Amino acid sequence: MTQIKTEKAPAAIGPYSQGILSGSLLFTSGQIPLDPAAGSLVSGGIQSETKQVLENLKAVLEAGGAGLKDVVKTTVYMTDLSEFAQMNEVYGIYFSGEPPARSTVGVASLPRGARVEIEAVAVVPKR
Repeated sequence: MTQIKTEKAPAAIGPYSQGILSGSLLFTSGQIPLDPAAGSLVSGGIQSETKQVLENLKAVLEAGGAGLKDVVKTTVYMTDLSEFAQMNEVYGIYFSGEPPARSTVGVASLPRGARVEIEAVAVVPKR
């Protein structure tokens, strides 16, 4: 196993890795809408939050040798499922074409007061 770490995504806020590469599989930790430079949540609503989450996720994937096109499964956690359509609109921009399998789960709360968190599993292409 190889730990994946990048400064282009928020640093872990607990005892976990941003990502773990095991064989050809890259497992990312859930990303919340933290600005990696400022270390604070972005503002602007669920669409802005979803965009930041996906940018953070993209950075971890790229640090591990993969990209969004290599993602085979995501799990989306939301504190308010009434915002699903707005989240899904942004998600669809990042995962166009053949999107990965996905589960979406409503939760009571997320770290730092985030409204959305997304984790992914990707297959890293052979070099």
